[in-house]
Amino acid sequence: MGSLQEIERSIIKKYRKEIWRPFVKGIDTYQMIEDGDKIAVCISGGKDSFLLAKCMQELQKHGKKHFELSFLVMDPGYKEENHQLILENAKKLNIPIQLFHSNIFEVVKNETKGSPCYLCAKMRRGFLYDRARELGCNKIALGHHYDDVLETILLSMFYAGEIRTMMPKLHSTNFKGMELIRPLYLVKESNIIAWQKNSGFTFLNCACHFTEEVNEKEELSKRREMKRLIQYYRTVNSHVEDNIFNSVSNINLDAIIGYRKGKDRYVFLEEYKKNNQ
Repeated sequence: MGSLQEIERSIIKKYRKEIWRPFVKGIDTYQMIEDGDKIAVCISGGKDSFLLAKCMQELQKHGKKHFELSFLVMDPGYKEENHQLILENAKKLNIPIQLFHSNIFEVVKNETKGSPCYLCAKMRRGFLYDRARELGCNKIALGHHYDDVLETILLSMFYAGEIRTMMPKLHSTNFKGMELIRPLYLVKESNIIAWQKNSGFTFLNCACHFTEEVNEKEELSKRREMKRLIQYYRTVNSHVEDNIFNSVSNINLDAIIGYRKGKDRYVFLEEYKKNNQ
């Protein structure tokens, strides 16, 4: 394991092309951070959220925007060894976390309706928004990365019959004035894994008790299915990842059957008839 200084330097130097540049590009492209922001960086204990925390620290030191950071860790019912691992990693990485507890794992475990992963994520977000607002934050930052975006696009097409994606930022519908941002939006998971291996850290995967008991949950298995699909097509077409990503920002409205915006729905026949008059 390298020293803290070496780990921090590696983000900007060794992994400049793979992590730092796409991290900064995503923030700039989607205007995620403004002067005066107070951002709650949400740390689950995994590689993605810990890298996010370090990137945000480095951006605060070296970037042009002036903003404040809080680092939130919610313990939803981790086993003691997982709880301790998060504390140890935060200390080694010099991340001043603020930890609070909830009973989310217990609630999700006893819930029989709907997807446990969806329910867990929804409840986690609610708790994090609430605590972030108490701290005076106007934004929360989550560690979703480029691969999460691609998998969401394919999942929506294959299993929901619609084209949609994981957005780089969102206004909260339940917490007025709060926003969610995803600063690792353009950072690929393979590069996060490379950084983790280089740093020598062991991070949590999903520490949910339900996951430990049922390893093939439907939602997780679907995401693994999308991941394997992308891996296969990468061997056929080296540009497949970028093509999937670009497909949701390069939509040709002249060549789609229909779309919806809020409650309004458009069908191509409306324009088709007008053009024939």
